[in-house]
Amino acid sequence: MAAYVIIPGIDGSDGQHWQTLWERQWGTSAVRISPSSWSAPDLDDWVDAVQEAYDHAVRQDSSVVLIAHSLGCWAASAWLRKNPSSPTGGAFLVAPPDPHGPAFPRRAAATFTEVSARPLPCPALVVGSADDQYCTPEAAAGFAARWEARWHLAGACGHINSASGLGTWSHGRELLDSLSRQ
Repeated sequence: MAAYVIIPGIDGSDGQHWQTLWERQWGTSAVRISPSSWSAPDLDDWVDAVQEAYDHAVRQDSSVVLIAHSLGCWAASAWLRKNPSSPTGGAFLVAPPDPHGPAFPRRAAATFTEVSARPLPCPALVVGSADDQYCTPEAAAGFAARWEARWHLAGACGHINSASGLGTWSHGRELLDSLSRQ
């Protein structure tokens, strides 16, 4: 068993998002970040929120896995770079948006525009979609390569969020399980 840090994207994940559904299933083994800047994301605030959630999660289990979606992937990446020696069992990074892509929310997330993908200090899996409006599969695969993470194209799933209609996203759970076995 592991503890999980849930790192949603802008405005958090709603009640039908796979992250929220997994969090409910995991109960006290999951801790969601709670930055003060959900709607106007500030990278430092989000990284601090990851730290706070990590500190809580590591008290539950010494093996902590980061479960990030969208903008949360960049917060997870920044936190991992800042804390390379923190014991982390892995990073599950789903649908990272392209900070240089045309749909990136530059005004709302201005502090995220200068992020860059660099090698991560733990096993990681990046999951992308063939038709994500926020990131092309090629850009997501490039992030995975620079993060030194495994890459998985999940098919045409949009932004892999509530609008994608994935429910508890059983394929995602299989992918997460494969990360744990890495």
